[in-house]
Amino acid sequence: MDMLKVVLSALGSILILFLLTKLMGDKQMSQMSMFDYITGITIGSIAAEMATELEGSPFHPMIAMVIYGLTALAISVITCKSLKLRKAIVGKSILLYDNGVVFKKNLSKSRIDITDFLTQCRIAGYFNLSEIQTAIMEQNGRISFLPASTARPVNPKDMSLSPPQNYIVTNVILDGHVIKQSLASTGKNEVWLNEQLREQGFKSARDIFLATCDNNYNLAVYPIVKDAKKLENFE
Repeated sequence: MDMLKVVLSALGSILILFLLTKLMGDKQMSQMSMFDYITGITIGSIAAEMATELEGSPFHPMIAMVIYGLTALAISVITCKSLKLRKAIVGKSILLYDNGVVFKKNLSKSRIDITDFLTQCRIAGYFNLSEIQTAIMEQNGRISFLPASTARPVNPKDMSLSPPQNYIVTNVILDGHVIKQSLASTGKNEVWLNEQLREQGFKSARDIFLATCDNNYNLAVYPIVKDAKKLENFE
């Protein structure tokens, strides 16, 4: 009976978590504010307790989960209607860097140090601060970057060009294995794939970590490299 209760409680908690997540919206997963983060952790903890608690009624933690979910939904509605409450609950954006100046106090306020900031810059594709005009810590914890005008990529519109539309590439080899369904979706087969690999100097798909095919049937191949390479420039 105890095992059956655990199974039913676990399935019930998963169902409630799914319904609450759909109710609160995708922001709970991808663009969480501080309140969203706290609510998500709390609901998850209650769900875990509900699934493993053998004594007492499972309806009590179930009710608590629903209350947390409805509270999160209510606050989401309120912050959409009131700018003052939105600033108080969600927070405000913080200027971290602007026109060659790094604001140390604002970094401290954002709970990140200069090393973390430089790491986020590199993740965003900026390996030199001179390429950045402004960096802002947003309410959800992400950093937004405005590139310097001299470092901004040239826009085709700037040159009065109309380039053809790019499309998502298809992964046809992953970790040494041919993804047959994906390959078939490109209109090509393994014979064509093996010919392309031989033309690029590879014996078989087992040597390939990743291979992608675009809408023009161009195959980009990334071989498996077993040797590790250390990076000491940013320590």
